[in-house]
Amino acid sequence: MEVVFQSVSRQSLSDEVAQQITHMIQARGFKAKHRLPAISQMARQFKVGSPTLREALKKLETVGVVDIRHGSGVYVGQSPDALLITNPVFGGNPSKKLLVDLIDSRIPVEMRTAALAAQNATPDHLNEMERLLSRAGESLEDGDILNRVNLSFHGQIALASGNVVMHQLLDVLAKLFQQEQRVILDIKGNRSEDHAEHVGIFEAIRKRDSDLATEKMREHLERVREVLTGLDAHHGKTS
Repeated sequence: MEVVFQSVSRQSLSDEVAQQITHMIQARGFKAKHRLPAISQMARQFKVGSPTLREALKKLETVGVVDIRHGSGVYVGQSPDALLITNPVFGGNPSKKLLVDLIDSRIPVEMRTAALAAQNATPDHLNEMERLLSRAGESLEDGDILNRVNLSFHGQIALASGNVVMHQLLDVLAKLFQQEQRVILDIKGNRSEDHAEHVGIFEAIRKRDSDLATEKMREHLERVREVLTGLDAHHGKTS
């Protein structure tokens, strides 16, 4: 099997190379215990020195992506879908499991931020949510703009919650997984329906109804999860 690597020239090389290795493992469908190319070969292909390549592999080993067997080689580990949080870069087609894991991580946090936003949102918060919804409604045909605006809308709810930690957690998720969120937007399909769900969340927050806001957010994210769990391996068809 021919393995194609991409050169890396940005800062934080070891982190960047680690993400490229993860991308390669997922893109090629390598499974646990699959042997990877020799360190010297990967270093040449990534145009980095062997020390940088080894440092990247050590980072991946700590989260279970690879298994370094001294005297034998580097193998795919037991957690090939794990991501490094040290540098928010992730490329390639995300796996179905990663997309489901992303939604599962968002559901409890965003249900709580919706409830708190209903209690704590200021007029400025509400005005910004309304502005974002208006922009989203005008951008239903442009997936890239719509994705950014939708993420900003969810971020504004978290900001309005008044919980700094939850806001920062969701901000990190948004930055780490912007590409994955874009994939989810396309998979979910009906952008008008998705937008209507956002409007329903906003209306519940504006009414100061914490229970309704929680329920609307739960329904919205769990509906996304249902679509994702019905996907086949090609991310475009439901079973």
